Amino acid sequence: MTNFRIEKDSMGELQVPINALYGAQTQRAVNNFPVSGQVMPKGFISALLKIKMAAANANKELAVISPEIADAIVAAIAKLLNDPNMMTHFPVDVFQTGSGTSTNMNANEVISHIASQDSGLTISPNDHVNYGQSSNDVIPSTIHVSAALALQQQLLPALKHLTAVIDIKAKSIDHHIKTGRTHLMDAMPVRMSQSLYSWSSQIKQNIANLQALQPTIQTLAQGGTAVGTGINAHPEFAHLFNQKLSIITEVNFIASDNFFALIGSQDTAVALSGQLKTTAVSLMKIANDLRWMNSGPLSGLGEIALEALQPGSSIMPGKVNPVIPEATAMAAAQVIGNDAAITIGGQSGNFELNVMLPMISNNLLSSIELLTNSSQLLADKAIATFEVNSDNIKQALYKNPILVTALNAIIGYEQAAKIAKIAYKEQRAIVDVALEHTELSREKLQQLLDPAKLTHGGE
Repeated sequence: MTNFRIEKDSMGELQVPINALYGAQTQRAVNNFPVSGQVMPKGFISALLKIKMAAANANKELAVISPEIADAIVAAIAKLLNDPNMMTHFPVDVFQTGSGTSTNMNANEVISHIASQDSGLTISPNDHVNYGQSSNDVIPSTIHVSAALALQQQLLPALKHLTAVIDIKAKSIDHHIKTGRTHLMDAMPVRMSQSLYSWSSQIKQNIANLQALQPTIQTLAQGGTAVGTGINAHPEFAHLFNQKLSIITEVNFIASDNFFALIGSQDTAVALSGQLKTTAVSLMKIANDLRWMNSGPLSGLGEIALEALQPGSSIMPGKVNPVIPEATAMAAAQVIGNDAAITIGGQSGNFELNVMLPMISNNLLSSIELLTNSSQLLADKAIATFEVNSDNIKQALYKNPILVTALNAIIGYEQAAKIAKIAYKEQRAIVDVALEHTELSREKLQQLLDPAKLTHGGE
């Protein structure tokens, strides 16, 4: 007995594993691209299958393929989407032909195999499953659809959850006042809530920017076929296809008014990646603030204590590290790296086709996943659960020589600077030094130097 069967395509015969649902073109790609061992993301494959389902439904309504064949294709795709082992049928490496033709044909072959087997009909991967389509409009459309679904269903909810957790935490710690820091050096006091509301504002701006891109991401190249002219597709296919896809995904997709632009370029993916990078930068800022505030606990700032989640050292007993902020920072760094590759990929739109599509999609979905998971972890296992070290904050706050800034308008900058230097040198509270070097009473000084009042600026 043999473990292989013989399959044919336009280039001839070759062996395919006997139980594989794919055919010759997929096997050629497996043989040709042993590059990374990394296959296209599940979100991409799921979106691709939904595109094939919408195409079959549209082609059925347009009467360009028979209802029996269209129904068999739709049933096969539904079966695949509900298969927990679905990804075993999609073995093509990310680093393949730049158009993603191999992955498109992988889907066509698997769908036709199941549809033919289950219906008893002869269903062609090219003539039926791929009818009115080309890899050149299918793969760019799949990039948009997979990113749009991941954005709406995963990243935006995660970011909204993060802002909600930050805002709740900020409100609960509003009464804590700490030393502000610029250049990592002591500055005027701030409420702890002000620091957190700053983080929340950053994330809310990222949400708004991502939402602004949604209409563009939900505009598709499908219907442009090979180069943008729409050859071999029914004139009404693009519009009807988007209607069907919108029903399947519960996200509103529309046809582009210029297929050439979406097939020949990946500007939308580059723009989305740029905003994902900005979101990563925001998360890294928040993560690093948490690490600094948690530093110590004795020789660092020690303003907060993050939840202890695991032992921090294999040799130092009792050591606990800020593991969630560290993981977030690494994820953010990877997103920034993904963006660099996507930017280069976007430059590879040569004439009528971009030829780095699989890599662009893989990195885009990877970035969305990294940001989604990091946002949820940062919210639930760092921000929601940290405790404020009130004594440490107060001890540093009242010795902060920068408080003297509040006296500038009364005693002048030079005199205030002199008081600050003495207070720092002698490690004394600023109010005590100012009492000795000004004519102001202690009551007046305490009023002027009240940290809580100073967090409200000129009020």
